[in-house]
Amino acid sequence: MNQILVTEKLYVTPELKRKKKMYKVQFFISVFLICLLSSYYIYAEYDRNKSEEVSQVLLSEVKTGEDDTTKQSTKDDALIIVLNESEAEEAEEELEENVSTNEIINNTTVDGVTYTTEAILTIPKINITYPVLSETSDELLSISVNRYWPKPDKLKPNEVGNYCIVGHNYRNGKMFGRLNELVNGDIVVLEDMTGRKVQYAVYNTYIVEPNDTSCTSQLANGKPLTRRELTLITCTNYGTQRLVVKCKEV
Repeated sequence: MNQILVTEKLYVTPELKRKKKMYKVQFFISVFLICLLSSYYIYAEYDRNKSEEVSQVLLSEVKTGEDDTTKQSTKDDALIIVLNESEAEEAEEELEENVSTNEIINNTTVDGVTYTTEAILTIPKINITYPVLSETSDELLSISVNRYWPKPDKLKPNEVGNYCIVGHNYRNGKMFGRLNELVNGDIVVLEDMTGRKVQYAVYNTYIVEPNDTSCTSQLANGKPLTRRELTLITCTNYGTQRLVVKCKEV
C-alpha cells in the first residue's frame, strides 16, 4: 500500500524539467517565426499594392493622353521611378514641343534604366490591363509588365514578328499571377501608342527551363515570321521554370 502512495514530486525529474524548458524555448521561437513571416507577408503585399498603384498611374496617364514623365512620385517608397523636379519640368517643356508629332519621351528609373510606356496589354479572361514598359529590369518588373524581346529598335508593338512580354507571377493574381489560367483560343489585346488595337488568340502554352529562350525566336520553320505574334512569359513552379503563352493575331 505504501508503495502505491507516492507523491507527485517523485515524477518531476531533472530530465522532465529540461524537456519543459526546451518546449518553452521551442514555443517562443515558433511564435517569433510566425510573427516574422506574417510581417514579411504583410510588407510584401503592401509593396505589391504600391507597385500596382504605380502601374495604374502610368496606365491612366497613357489613356488620358498624358506622357508618363509626370511629377508622380512615391517619396516614402523605394519605388521612386520618376524624374526629379527639374528634369520633370524639362520633360514637360519637351513634351509640349513634340505633342503634335506624338513623340514619346523617355523616363529614367532610380537604377538608371531608361524606358517608355509603349503599349497597353489587356487580357479579359484574367481581368488585367497593364502598360508595357519598353525595357526589362528588376525595378521595372516590380512596376508593370515589360518588353522582354526583341529590343525596341528591332520591333515595335503590333508589327509583324514575335513581340515578347515578361511579368511577375504574384500569388495575389496581379501582373501575370493568373497567366496559367489561359487556354487555347483565349483573347489577348495589345494597344500600341497610335491607338491601334490588335487581338491575339492563345494557340499554345508550355513550360521551359530558365535558360531556354527559344520562345523569343523571330523565325518560323527557319524563315522570318510573316504574322504578328505575342509571347507572354512568367515564372512558375516557385521560380524554377518559366511558363510560356504563345498568341497569334486573330
